[in-house]
Amino acid sequence: MYVFDTTPLSSLFRNYFRSAFPTLWRRLDQLIADGSLTSTREVRRELDQYARADSEWLTKHAGIFTTPTASEAAIVREIYRVRHFHQNIEQKKIQNGGLVADAFVVAKAADIDGIVVTLETAMPNAAKIPNMCEHLEVPCINLEQFMSNEGWTF
Repeated sequence: MYVFDTTPLSSLFRNYFRSAFPTLWRRLDQLIADGSLTSTREVRRELDQYARADSEWLTKHAGIFTTPTASEAAIVREIYRVRHFHQNIEQKKIQNGGLVADAFVVAKAADIDGIVVTLETAMPNAAKIPNMCEHLEVPCINLEQFMSNEGWTF
């Protein structure tokens, strides 16, 4: 199961227009229909506020943006027990008006034994998604790795 962060979805909307890449979008739709792709409510909020997202596609697939469960909330708490991950909250709140999806994406993947898909890269001592994933031993890949995992070529 893939758990998508805001950045790969935003990149898809910005760089892979449905009219020019219909096969890619059909394959994404199929993964969603098969229950193999999900995200979180917080990602949807970030997309609504900051990304040039395809509102028709988002509405059609509103079900992938799930509300955190109690077990996911417990994992978010575990993430933020690590002091340097607090940077993630403060920076994001200042920059984005309070929206912070990162820990929820990682928590969802940890809870369902999923794979996080993000465009962020790990940096030493950073509070980025890949660092959180590494801490919890959650697989984390980028958009190209996701497409490669699925055997997609265009």
